[in-house]
Amino acid sequence: MAEINWEDFEKVEIRVGTIVKAENFPEAKHPAYKLTIDFGKEIGQRKSSAQITRRYTSEELAGRQIVAVLNFPEKQIANFMSQCLVLGAVGDNNDVVLLSTDQRVENGLRIG
Repeated sequence: MAEINWEDFEKVEIRVGTIVKAENFPEAKHPAYKLTIDFGKEIGQRKSSAQITRRYTSEELAGRQIVAVLNFPEKQIANFMSQCLVLGAVGDNNDVVLLSTDQRVENGLRIG
């Protein structure tokens, strides 16, 4: 595992947001959802593609708080532009469990 220093870690904008909409993404190579996530008044909404279909249905994702990286460059996935990276613990066969806070917090709060 490569080490980073504290200054490197401080550059990563990891924030809490709430999923407001989750839609199936049939154009993606691997099963995924298109997510719209609210990161609060200062940041606003961002979109992300997430391969989380093994554990979550689109219906149960709306209203769920997640943790995401906001300062990666946008990434085109099929016909969709992903604006943030939703974080999760990745198990065997890309079985992803979303990272979240254990209590509800204000959207946009920074993880540090």
